[in-house]
Amino acid sequence: MPTIPSVIEGAYLRDILEQPAAMRRTAQALAAAPFLTADVLSLCSKHEIERIVLTGMGSSFHALHPLHIRLTLAGHFSTMVETSEAIHYLPDLFSKNTLTVAVSQSGESAEIVRLLCDDYLKGPVIGITNTPNSTLAKSSSLTLLTEAGPESTVSCKTYLASLEALHWLGAIFLNEKLTLTQKHLDGAATAVETYLGQLKAHTASLHNALEGIEQIFITGRGYSLATAGTGGLIMKESTRSSSEGMSSAAFRHGPLEMLSKRVLACICQGDPKTASLNQRLLTEASNAQARAFLIGPCSDHPAFQIPDTPAPLLPILEILPVQMLSLALAARLGFEAGNFALASKITATE
Repeated sequence: MPTIPSVIEGAYLRDILEQPAAMRRTAQALAAAPFLTADVLSLCSKHEIERIVLTGMGSSFHALHPLHIRLTLAGHFSTMVETSEAIHYLPDLFSKNTLTVAVSQSGESAEIVRLLCDDYLKGPVIGITNTPNSTLAKSSSLTLLTEAGPESTVSCKTYLASLEALHWLGAIFLNEKLTLTQKHLDGAATAVETYLGQLKAHTASLHNALEGIEQIFITGRGYSLATAGTGGLIMKESTRSSSEGMSSAAFRHGPLEMLSKRVLACICQGDPKTASLNQRLLTEASNAQARAFLIGPCSDHPAFQIPDTPAPLLPILEILPVQMLSLALAARLGFEAGNFALASKITATE
């Protein structure tokens, strides 16, 4: 029997293992801000908000999907747009009656800094960042600090913390009980901790699944679009391998033709509304000889199996199997996952 290479320890692995503690710090910080609800509602009332623009780059942008869905379903006029696209092509989005929710773990990414400093914004800004005294933290009308702690390489714990903060903000907008929100976030942190307790077993079990794989796809719908988008990014960034994240529906418009035994397809089960459609794609991918796995409670592979959770919080748990996949693939290729060769933690050039 061939020896399964061990995951090479490094900063990325340490940050992954620190995620449950980071999540608990974030939830505690949000719960300990007694005037946050009043401040958010006052901001919206004072400026007579007519539209909410959700913006960020990379995983910070993808983390906005659940909030966008929740706001839209509740009747709010919500728009998601990458910050770079907004400043170059859609500056008129930012009227005096527009509330901008801007997300950046560093608070210093080039696009966010330009948005804040070049007089684009005419209305209020709610900033979500992990970095006190950053440009985003200092320039926002109201700042939610995630308290995830320092992060060295690929976004993992800051991504989960951003999802938490955005979920909390959504609960305020939708007038939901924050005690229930905190209970759900506490449950999610415990589920993350339980899953990561099997990290060695999960990464080892993925060794054979990666044999001969040349292309990885991660797909999802609805809330799980956050997982698909972020999953594709972190696989490329942490393993320097070819991977794509997209909606399960978009996968049928071209990439479906790429399916073969050299393709690994990770398909998010998602919420009940479209779970059967995602299951159908899984079956079709398997029939086309691709190595196909469902990410969700119904998965038949332990490394891709996650517990039931409220639909808006699915991305918190769905990203964990992708993290395991990145660790296993880097180990198979013989290098430390997340050890940057060309990229940097803060994108300084727009």
